[in-house]
Amino acid sequence: MIYDCDGVLFDSFEVNRRFYNHMCALTGRSPLTEAELRYVHSHTVHEAVHLLSGNDAAWERKALALLPQIDPQEYIPYLKMEPHLLPTLRRLKEAGIFRAINTNRSTSMKYIMEKFNLWSHFDRVITALDVKNPKPHPESIEKILETFQVGKKETVFVGDSEIDEQTAASAGIKFIAYKNREIAHDAFIDDHLALLHILSNEIDL
Repeated sequence: MIYDCDGVLFDSFEVNRRFYNHMCALTGRSPLTEAELRYVHSHTVHEAVHLLSGNDAAWERKALALLPQIDPQEYIPYLKMEPHLLPTLRRLKEAGIFRAINTNRSTSMKYIMEKFNLWSHFDRVITALDVKNPKPHPESIEKILETFQVGKKETVFVGDSEIDEQTAASAGIKFIAYKNREIAHDAFIDDHLALLHILSNEIDL
């Protein structure tokens, strides 16, 4: 079972809004639009900065230079864990199901894992720092499959964005849309516990 982070494990829109608006304020740029906020929600920080630059290379260089000065830990308290996540993860562990995270986050992910005591709930965490090609490229999924020596038919990716859907499709694995019916071509859940009902038809949960 592979999970995206932002929008699936956590409601993180407020975190992203604050983080990137702080960057914009430091560089003299206007705050994010709603469309920009949706974009940064599912892309890597470098992809997000490039979009926000509007092809202004000087601004992009300035923004990237500021990144090491912005402490991601300051924004973690604004994360809201999605309801029923931990009970679901515990049930999956009891059933012998490997649990992984596949996210386009980078350095901030380790702080999130520590803050919310998630290390014991996941067997593998893949971030944008662990791959040459971040989502939607299938490299991240392939690394997870290699780690556990499981097949594509035995693997499910739970995500909330088109990037996640494209990642699952490019890797050839099943996809479950979380709180986003627009991408729910295979299956849809709006609560983590609903995942157990889907899986109960295939395994003993």
